Amino acid sequence: MSHLVTIETRVHDTAALTAACHRLGLADPVHAKVQLFSADATGLAVMLPGWQYPIVVDIAEGSIKYDNYEGRWGNPADLERLLQMYAVEKAKLEARKKGYSVTEQTRQDGSIVLQIAT
Repeated sequence: MSHLVTIETRVHDTAALTAACHRLGLADPVHAKVQLFSADATGLAVMLPGWQYPIVVDIAEGSIKYDNYEGRWGNPADLERLLQMYAVEKAKLEARKKGYSVTEQTRQDGSIVLQIAT
């Protein structure tokens, strides 16, 4: 039996975030205080390709702070892709913790299908 799942992503897992960065060829997240354009943010900093400022993840809150000047300083699609990879990696980690096997398939449209089985 299959089930459709929609995920609203909040980032709380450092290991899953690091795995997502690896999948995308990004440097590991680094805990830092970062100066964005008009404010400081402290958390796990990830530099996305072509972005002027890093995104900053507050693991405790699950929130992400960033300044991309409405897409002029960074393509929002890059952040969406990181969040997609985070969700995939987090689901895989949790499934494996429970002893389930996981298979992954990427579709032509960029969506990812995970099959989790006992």
